[in-house]
Amino acid sequence: MKRTHDLIVIGAGSAGLTAAGGCAQFGLKVALIEKGPMGGDCLNTGCVPSKALITAARRAQEMRENAKYGIADVEPAIDFKAVHDHVQAAIDRIAVDDSQERFEEEFGVEVIRGTAKMIDGSTIEVNGRTLKAPRICLAIGSKPFIPPVEGIETVPYLTNETIFGLAERPRHLAIMGGGPIGCEMAQSFRRLGSQVTVIQRGKVMDKDDPEAAAIVVDRFRAEGVDIREDTNATKVSRVGGGIRIETDNGDPVEASHLLVATGRTCDFAGFGLENAGIEWSPRGIEVDARRRTSNKKVYAIGDCRVGPRFTHASGYEGSLVVLQVALGLPSKADYKALPWVTYSDPELGHVGMTETQARDKYGNKVEITKQGFDDNDRARAENDAHGFLKIIRKGKTILGATVVGPHAGELLLPWSLAIGGKANAFAIGGAIVPYPTRSDISKQAGFAVWEPTIFGNTAKRWAQFRAKYLL
Repeated sequence: MKRTHDLIVIGAGSAGLTAAGGCAQFGLKVALIEKGPMGGDCLNTGCVPSKALITAARRAQEMRENAKYGIADVEPAIDFKAVHDHVQAAIDRIAVDDSQERFEEEFGVEVIRGTAKMIDGSTIEVNGRTLKAPRICLAIGSKPFIPPVEGIETVPYLTNETIFGLAERPRHLAIMGGGPIGCEMAQSFRRLGSQVTVIQRGKVMDKDDPEAAAIVVDRFRAEGVDIREDTNATKVSRVGGGIRIETDNGDPVEASHLLVATGRTCDFAGFGLENAGIEWSPRGIEVDARRRTSNKKVYAIGDCRVGPRFTHASGYEGSLVVLQVALGLPSKADYKALPWVTYSDPELGHVGMTETQARDKYGNKVEITKQGFDDNDRARAENDAHGFLKIIRKGKTILGATVVGPHAGELLLPWSLAIGGKANAFAIGGAIVPYPTRSDISKQAGFAVWEPTIFGNTAKRWAQFRAKYLL
């Protein structure tokens, strides 16, 4: 069979849309296959709805905490159906960018709605059609992991794929899982008036910097979120009109709703990966640095492959496929400066290595430069100076950065450039930044890295020499 396309992309999330749209813009004939809604998890059940919900929850909380600014605190009247409509409207506003119409009319991609199956490493069957291309790109995502807790299949649990469809506020939301999704939803629903209990088998936010995570978790508890760490759910059952979660500490939780936020998994059974000689496990599809599978003509990008599961990582990998397929550039993924953020209040953001990761690799060669928001004039003027910026370094080489505080994710960019070798702490410390802004904390930290050198003995002797003989 002759080729029908130059590239076949399966999956229209961030990864697949980037790969398909980019290659089509170079004039390649591209087929994009999607069985569900365009935009994938991020647009429909992930980043976009969660941030819209977080915004509504933050607005509600601000009304409760205005007294420190001379404005009376009030308990907000929350119309949860209107909150739901706000979330859906946010999805609708962004959906036009990911729409079938745009990719067909603007980019010339052939979009096919249906379930794809691999016949071999270059052949796809969909809707009774057979498509063939020299390169195939899998961007088929992941799904929520449901832990094997006794009785969980007997209760109507929620996941990130269903929780944003709620039009009525849960009376009591129990959450299994204390990672980013669980924490963001815990704080948001608590602020919107639900009772919230988090059940976590280890520590909440255990992949984050412990010092930074402690600030966030303390805020959760102060706002009334019941956090039960080092606790395992052992059995789930219906009770009355709600759900009962038994735990191994003997203290059960009875809730109206249950959200399962225990991570992601992959299940590609029936997709035909074995027909193409592609290896996979529940962790995802194995890929090399170029995102090629065990069949080198097939790429796997985004959540479906083994590796970091972030929308920005997915889009980045989609661009790598464009460089390789369209231009023949053997581009490799480099996650040395990968950022990630938990959009709690305060936000917690990282880029590069955490302090723990750096010490595991470099031991006592690691140095820490820490700058608190209590020394930042904008934070002090706003009466919200909690949190800090931590720079993890080996000598003057920046290995990572952690920020906890308002808009933490917005403050990672200069440190991402530094880790990637496109800037350094000296340049950041010498930058002119508008005053007063929270971004000044990066300038302060960059200067602090170099301060011992700038005001060291050699510099002092030179300054003293000039003062004595040259001035």
